[in-house]
Amino acid sequence: MDVFIKAVDLGSFAAAAAALDLSGPMVGKHVRFLEERLGMRLLNRTTRRQSLTEFGRAYYERCRIVLAEAKAADALAADQLSEPRGKLRVTMPAHFGRHCVTPILLELARRHPTLELDLSLSDRFADLVEDGFDLAIRTGTLDDRAGIIARRVARQRMVVCASPSYIAKFGQPLQLEDIAGHQAIVYRRLGQGLQPWLFPRDDGSVAGIAPVGRLRLDDLDAIADAATDGMGLAWLPYWLVRERVEAGALMRLLPDQRDYLYDCHALWLQTPHLPLKVRLAVDALAARLPKMMS
Repeated sequence: MDVFIKAVDLGSFAAAAAALDLSGPMVGKHVRFLEERLGMRLLNRTTRRQSLTEFGRAYYERCRIVLAEAKAADALAADQLSEPRGKLRVTMPAHFGRHCVTPILLELARRHPTLELDLSLSDRFADLVEDGFDLAIRTGTLDDRAGIIARRVARQRMVVCASPSYIAKFGQPLQLEDIAGHQAIVYRRLGQGLQPWLFPRDDGSVAGIAPVGRLRLDDLDAIADAATDGMGLAWLPYWLVRERVEAGALMRLLPDQRDYLYDCHALWLQTPHLPLKVRLAVDALAARLPKMMS
């Protein structure tokens, strides 16, 4: 059933084989075994594509329920042993994941030798169900999706900064309106528009500013490097630039403006029984990430 579901979710036997570390012919054998045992065809396959039969669609939905219940039952046994076991699959943004999330999960794995980590660091929004992840880390605003549980685990303090050499040459912005007169180094995620810089107002609303900049990068470290080199203003998490600010390589600007707090959430599928490995990972992130963000 697991092989059949993976073949449907990924769209081909070859993709399922790669995901499950099996050979392509072995995936085919699993599916044919199911069809022979059931006496019904599950998939229509040609050299170019595959599609579920009407019965295959109904069987696929039932299989997903059966496997979810089986995993929940296994999780109950693991909890009784009070030790997280098996593979924990986590997807997270590349930069935030590399610098903040991964060290915490590695420490968790060091404390629990029976826990396996399968970490994906990518700014692509993976799907918990289709991509088979136990946990997703997201920053920013969340979509309201049924069947997904979210817990805020940290808040990133966003600051505007620039190098002393830039300020000496172009002057220092003193209020939000001054940003429009400066060059900015802008973060741009692949496939999305430019991200506005956000600032809380006294009335509780949020002001969004689209700064002018000829430099657009999709890596926060590279933005910090460019700002340090005097290429313009940057809007970055304070934890990322703290050492540069303390060393004098960057200056925090707009001292009278409150910092925007960028939420970081852990997301998982709603389930009758949350596996111990997921609960411990979320608790560890909620305990340690806020200290890194201050």
